[in-house]
Amino acid sequence: MKIGFIGLGRMGAGMASCICQAGYDLTVFNRSAERMQALVGAGANAAKNIAEVCAADVVFTMLADDKALEDVALGPAGILEYLKPGAIHVSCSTVSVALSARLALAHSQEQQGYIAAPVFGRPEAAAAGKLFMVAAGKRDLIESIQALLDILGQHTFIVSEVPEKANLVKLSGNFLIATVIESLGEAMSLVEKGGVDRHQYLELLTSSLFNVPVYKNYGAMIAERQFEPAGFAAHLGQKDVRLVLAAAEDLKVPLPFASILRDRFLNLVAHGGEDLDWSAVGGLAAKDAALLP
Repeated sequence: MKIGFIGLGRMGAGMASCICQAGYDLTVFNRSAERMQALVGAGANAAKNIAEVCAADVVFTMLADDKALEDVALGPAGILEYLKPGAIHVSCSTVSVALSARLALAHSQEQQGYIAAPVFGRPEAAAAGKLFMVAAGKRDLIESIQALLDILGQHTFIVSEVPEKANLVKLSGNFLIATVIESLGEAMSLVEKGGVDRHQYLELLTSSLFNVPVYKNYGAMIAERQFEPAGFAAHLGQKDVRLVLAAAEDLKVPLPFASILRDRFLNLVAHGGEDLDWSAVGGLAAKDAALLP
């Protein structure tokens, strides 16, 4: 089986590396060619264009946003044009429900397979093959690439035969993570201003009520006020909150907390924080409480 991979940012590079290490015939493509070098050194083939990647049986994409995926998949000289009938496009990007639905229809019309498989996990999990995969698409297509999903993640959750349902689940999960980041920042600022050490408070929380990775990992970043380098940049968090609000509007589901998070991310970005880790939203409360200048 020949595999193609498009998009070698911090997440994509780790995922592609896992596939390469598993011994697959891998061809990679990235607009910034220098990002392909490490994978070529590990045995992957470097494509000069999208057409060369689409000679594969399965093509993964891991791109930043709707525009990037739309350009690569649906634009001139894109995946839709070059992917052979019967081959499969697996989109791991966090994108809108609407775009995923468009991709599913477009690929179907060309007799190409399409699976939405967004992921939960940060770059270190991607490099270790420890992501959580949220997959949706025709069951036989997912079964045909299950071995690849097993290489990329520690567990695959199949949520539907309708691809865009995976994107809805992914966006809802990122919404929940963002609410944890915001609430942690607020609670830690409250106790710190009341005279309690924020590190001690975090240890108490994560050793009792909230003994889970999302509280431990993001809580540590907020307590240390260490938001660089970004594992997931704030402008991408802002994008995801915008997308979950759009999905909620289409489904007529009020999400009051998501509207608050939209404004919190806008606040962070407006003050130059777009390239900080999105956990920097949790640091806004300390500034609001006059704990920081």
